[in-house]
Formats: sequence, C-alpha cells, structure tokens
Amino acid sequence: MSVSALSPTRFPGSISGFLQVASVLSLLLLLFKAVQCYLHRRWLLRATQQFPFPPSHWFFGHKLDFLVDQELQDILTRIKNFPSACPQWLWGTKLRFQVYDPDYMKVILGRSDPKGHHAYKLLAPWIGYGLLLLNGERWFQHRRMLTPAFHYDILKPYVRIMADSVHIMLDKWEQTVGQDSTLEIFQHISLMTLDTIMKCAFSHEGSVQLDRKYQSYIQAVEDLNHLIFSRVRNMFHQNDTIYSVSSNGRQANNAYRLTHDHTDQVIKLRKAQLQDEGELEKIKKKRRLDFLDILLFARMENGSSFSDKDLRAEVDTFMFEGHDTTASAVSWIFYALATQPEHQKRCREEVQSLLGDGTSITWDHLYQMPYTTMCIKEALRLYPPVPSVSRDLSTPVTFPDGRSLPKGITVMLSFYGLHHNPSVWPNPEVFDPSRFATESARHSHSFLPFSGGPRNCIGKQFAMSELKVAVALTLLRFELLPDPNRIPVPIPRLVLKSKNGIHLCLKKLQ
Repeated sequence: MSVSALSPTRFPGSISGFLQVASVLSLLLLLFKAVQCYLHRRWLLRATQQFPFPPSHWFFGHKLDFLVDQELQDILTRIKNFPSACPQWLWGTKLRFQVYDPDYMKVILGRSDPKGHHAYKLLAPWIGYGLLLLNGERWFQHRRMLTPAFHYDILKPYVRIMADSVHIMLDKWEQTVGQDSTLEIFQHISLMTLDTIMKCAFSHEGSVQLDRKYQSYIQAVEDLNHLIFSRVRNMFHQNDTIYSVSSNGRQANNAYRLTHDHTDQVIKLRKAQLQDEGELEKIKKKRRLDFLDILLFARMENGSSFSDKDLRAEVDTFMFEGHDTTASAVSWIFYALATQPEHQKRCREEVQSLLGDGTSITWDHLYQMPYTTMCIKEALRLYPPVPSVSRDLSTPVTFPDGRSLPKGITVMLSFYGLHHNPSVWPNPEVFDPSRFATESARHSHSFLPFSGGPRNCIGKQFAMSELKVAVALTLLRFELLPDPNRIPVPIPRLVLKSKNGIHLCLKKLQ
C-alpha cells in the first residue's frame, strides 16, 4: 500500500462523505416516519368517521380545548353534544375513543379485549404484571387462584378489623380537632384504609396509623398518581429513556423504590411468620387463606410456585387498589354526606337504631342499613373512585345503534361520564339516594363504580363492606360539615382526587 493512500489529507473528504450519507439517511427516515404517521392518522379518521367529535388541531389534538384539570368538565360537554361516545385526540396520531353510554359499556365489558396498552404499560414499573395489568390465560389463572381470598367466610371476620381501624382514626380526630375546626381528611382516611388492608390481606400486626414510617409509602402512592397520569398525556415522556432523565422520571423512580421497599418488607415478614408452627396452626383453624397466604402457598397448574416477581406484582397491585381507591371512595362519600345534612341525619338515625353506640358491628349489620347503603351508592355515582378504564380492541366491534369500530382502537370507558350522563341519570348533579331504591329499574351497566364484566374489581365486596363500616361508625361520633371556603375540585388521576384536598368541619357528637 502506498504512503499516499494513508495520507491524512484524504480523511476530511471521507468524513464529509459519511456525514452527507448520514444526513440523507436521517432525512429519509424522518420522511418515512412522517408518511407513516400521516397514513395512521388517516386510518384513525376513517375508523371513527361514524362518530363526530369537536374540531381538533392536527398536532396538538384536543389538548388546546381543555386544561389537564378540566377533563371532567370537558367530558360532560361532550356528553351533551355527542351521544354515547366521542373520539378524543391526545396528539397527532394518538386517539382514544371515549364511551359514556350503558349499552356501549355492556358491549365492551362483555368482551375479552386486553387493557389499554398505552396507559397501563406505564403502571408496570410500579405494580408489575398482576391482576390489573395481566391479560389472557395468565390473568385467568391468577384471578381464579385469588378469588377464594374474597369468599364471604373470609370477609365476615374482617368487619371487626375494619372497625378497629376506623376507631383508631376517629380517636385521632377527637384528639386533633377542636369544635368547628376543619381537617383535610384524605390523608387520614388513606392511612386508615392502608391499616385495614395490611391487617386483613397481609396479616400485619400493629397499627399503620400509629407508625409514622408508613407516611412515606402513602406519599409515594400520591406522587405516582399524579406522575403516571401526567406521563400518559405527555407525548415527550412516552419513551422510557427520555422519561428516566426528566425530573418527573427521577421522582417516579424514587417513588417506585419506596413502594417496592414497602411491599418487599411485607412479604419478607409474612414468610418469616410462616416458619412458626403456631402460625401455621392458626391458618389450619381458619380453613381459608388470606390474600398473601394464598400467593405464598399457591401452586400453578404446572406445579411451580409464584415467582418472586409475580408475587410482588400481586402484592403491589392489591396494596394500591385495596387502599387508595377505597380511601378515595370514603373521602368523597364523607364530603357528599357533609353537603346533604338531611340525608346525613337520616343515615345517622338508621345506624343509631341498629348499632347503638357502635361498639360492636358485625357482618350481618351491614345488610340492615338500606338507606345508608343507598346514600353510599349515590355518592359513588357522583364520585366514582376509578374515573375510567381502557381497552384495546382485539377484534372489530358493532354497537347496538349499528355504528362500529375496527380492531386496534383504544376505547376509554368513562365511568365518571356514564354516572353524569343525563340520558341515563336525570338531573345527574343532584344527590338523590332514591335512585337506588330498586335495582331492577336501572340499566345493568348504568352504575359501575367497580367496573363490570369478567374483569370487574375482585375486591368490590371487601370495599363495600369497608365503606359501610367507615360511614356507620363515623356518623355515630361526628357530624360532617363542608368547609365553605375550600370546596373540593374533583380531578381524574389513577383514582378520583381533589385538586385542593377534601376539607371538612368535624363536630363531635355528645
């Protein structure tokens, strides 16, 4: 090889040529991506052409039409103008199909479409692939395995545990609030529901409410509620690498670590307890296993036990769903009753006639308070703890009115929209417990605070029991009044939250 062939004077030309080729390839790649996005957008427009929607920007979609914390108001406007359902563009080629009609709900929830991949995959770093995120045969296996944990024979003795947790919260309220003072109740209720789920499902001893170390877990869950909701709606945060270096991503990673540390400790402690023969004897006497014990003793159909990854996913899932959604429900029920003094008084009188001083509440009592139950359901209608869920259509679907959608569309089932749909619930903003006086008068899918179909909330009976216990015992000790200076503003997150907290005036009853 000649010396001239290695001359450095040839390198600039080579580098220049390489950069030119790279620039052309990058330009072609961008052009290909632009064409791909354009064609996909055209497909989405054709796929949803039977469903009118408000004007949208080709890039920003409907984001210019509503602010993040105005989404609930936006869907109420859509209900008035676009019956049954309406497409919503998040950005360029990202569309979700909003549904708020009971007939449409019944069709979608009766199918076996997977959970919406776009939104739910962002939950995976937190709760893993447990019942909430699993699909197909694995979901069916896990659901079948865990269903016995919610059998009536298991739930009945939990009522005493629920009552103990509520009494601890109420005792703290008596010590911290003065006459006519106000209190932000969500954090207190969140600790109470975490206390309950830790004792009932995870065999925890001691009180979460009296141990400050659990505040960090509560705060981590609160942070993730906001961070994940925000990420779903931010086109620049869909990429994991980009998100991980953002300030939100770093905050989320810290919150993931805190929640995982908490659940790992719960699992580790229970495993250690099960080494004791006395603890095993207690389990034998109960004849049925609690939630975590089912997971620890489970054997899959192939004979293998749950992997550590699957185990933590189910614990993370139920730890979140078993306390945060219930805390949302209890908080909003208390607020609804605070704004309805006549209904609150009637509930209190019903509970007093049944329980007296409330020192002993049993499973049977929960089915002997019809008016209180009606008020709880009406509050859940107005403030559904889970505002929406989503599904990715795995096959085409045709709705009862003849309109259809192809495979591949993401459908968002808005329970908040359904519960505030005036064609389903006349005067939907009015608190009227008589709507639930007769179950047969309603559409089967008009009231879905715990979703519906085969993928409904596995813990709905547990949750309803806890709601009744919390309402009954609280009304025996306090009168609930709203704070006129701080009216809560509902906002959608993973569960229904208030933008400014839920502040109530608590008056101790003599």
